[in-house]
Amino acid sequence: MLKNVSLIALILFTFIVWPLHAQAAVILQYHHVSEDTPAITSVTPAQFKEQMQYIADNDFVVTPLSQLVEAIRDKRPIAENTIVITFDDGYKSIARTAHPILKEYGFPYTLFVSVEPIKAKYSEMMSWSELINLSKEGAEIANHSWDHEHLIRRLDGETKAQWLTRIEANILNTEAAIAEATGQNHKMLAYPYGEYNQDIELMLQQHGFVGLGQQSGAAGLHSPLTALPRFPVAGVYAELSSLKVKMHSLNMPVLSMTPKNPELKDGNWRPELKVTLDMSDIYPHQMMCFIQGQGAKKPLWLSENEFSVRAELDLPAGRSRYNCTAPSKTQSGYYWFSQAWVRPKNDGSWIKE
Repeated sequence: MLKNVSLIALILFTFIVWPLHAQAAVILQYHHVSEDTPAITSVTPAQFKEQMQYIADNDFVVTPLSQLVEAIRDKRPIAENTIVITFDDGYKSIARTAHPILKEYGFPYTLFVSVEPIKAKYSEMMSWSELINLSKEGAEIANHSWDHEHLIRRLDGETKAQWLTRIEANILNTEAAIAEATGQNHKMLAYPYGEYNQDIELMLQQHGFVGLGQQSGAAGLHSPLTALPRFPVAGVYAELSSLKVKMHSLNMPVLSMTPKNPELKDGNWRPELKVTLDMSDIYPHQMMCFIQGQGAKKPLWLSENEFSVRAELDLPAGRSRYNCTAPSKTQSGYYWFSQAWVRPKNDGSWIKE
């Protein structure tokens, strides 16, 4: 009798719990869809069309970002092969080139916009009227800060309290401007440049916001809602041959990690990352990490389910990442996790961008 009970429990675990564990959504991040803009932030119209056709041909479920956020927040099941399409900055090529293609396929998408470039009527940016028209056709309009600032950087002479008050007002005022213009109030912030820190994350939590970075990886029930990963699609990362692998990636089952703060300080330019995982569907010997600019590195396993990884050389001033991947034991696709880092120069100043 006990053997039968154990067998039933195993079957229930395999067919009910396991699929929930492996669920993932891939969030794609675009900027320009054009042949005439910088390649590092662009895909061509032909590439974009090819990518959307691949999504349509391979049974992906294209979901509005707001619905994915609700599923993660409520710990509800995520449909298999979920894709979310996002654009940063609100360039005109999105309205003129990407939108008609997306409309053809019936794919929802989210536009993250900053207010000041719209008010200044920059030539490459959409106007409020264009954004309102897109919103009426189903596009989600969301927050990308007031003027696309480096949010973690303090002004000269600014205290921490003054800085955080300024950033809080920045985000809330941007959200209010979007709501007034479009009627939408999703409380979703895409961090400009993908830069954030724990103080900003806490502030977002207090106001009911979610945050999206530019670190790669699949999103899911193991993802923090203040640091959802996205796969940037542009330049060398725009080829469908490599993008296919990312579209089929899985949400790394991270139970905890330290440090959580991506902002590096006090000369700690070789941060040691410790990650605890649910190892149900992962073989530890197949885990491989990659230090941006330093190549592949095998993690050091501290226990059966905790590993650490650390750069051999100082990370450069600016933005870097540790990426870790492992194939699933039971299905096609790689578990994919990325931790973003950002650091100033040795003298405390920042790279000018």
